[in-house]
Amino acid sequence: MIRILIAKVELDGHDRGIKVVSQWLRDAGMEVIYLGAYRTTEDVIKSAVHEDVGIIGLSFQGGQHLFCVPEVTEKMKENNLNIPLVVGGNIPSKDITKLKEIGVSEVFPANTPMAAITGRLRELCGQG
Repeated sequence: MIRILIAKVELDGHDRGIKVVSQWLRDAGMEVIYLGAYRTTEDVIKSAVHEDVGIIGLSFQGGQHLFCVPEVTEKMKENNLNIPLVVGGNIPSKDITKLKEIGVSEVFPANTPMAAITGRLRELCGQG
């Protein structure tokens, strides 16, 4: 079973979309550890290690993804957390390449079909 930690970091509290996606992932048979909004990078990394997840998923609506993601990827490296990091939400297409260069495994902009998300998550975990 895929175990995915889902969170929103820093001051982004727009959580309607992440709650919907979390439920869709559960409906698709994945185990979702939902941390919620306003989490720190340290919260995310500690929880990912403690929960032994296979994927970390972060949602951004406020445009802070290019600020927050480098910190997350750095903390993942420091903690030898070699699992996929996926990002979703209000992500401009011009930022997708930048995020992947930083170390993001996949980016799911707003309105990505759920089948595309679940299919790609399965691929990232070797189940696709």
